[in-house]
Amino acid sequence: MKKIEAIIKPFKLEDVKDALTEAGITGMTVSDVKGYGRQQGHSELYRGAEYVVDFLPKIKIELIVANRDVDQTLDILTQSAKTGKIGDGKIFVSPVERVVRIRTGEEDEEAI
Repeated sequence: MKKIEAIIKPFKLEDVKDALTEAGITGMTVSDVKGYGRQQGHSELYRGAEYVVDFLPKIKIELIVANRDVDQTLDILTQSAKTGKIGDGKIFVSPVERVVRIRTGEEDEEAI
């Protein structure tokens, strides 16, 4: 099993969710996060004063998938979150040793 973490632009969340759901991947955790990479933030004007916004709003999606589903999930995430502009985000893949569903006690792939 693998944990996939995707950092995407907020307005792409619905596109990503719809594409994953259509492929049968329904379980995910979504968090509002802030960060920056090559974008390096930007300047804004507020009441005549300029200030720098260092951290930009992003969405973090976390999924646990079976090893056989990793490539398909990465393709879906890449295609549905892509705008072609700087700041589209990143995807991280990590191994998962064990999963337990609290309600039933099911483990590993049965618990996903």
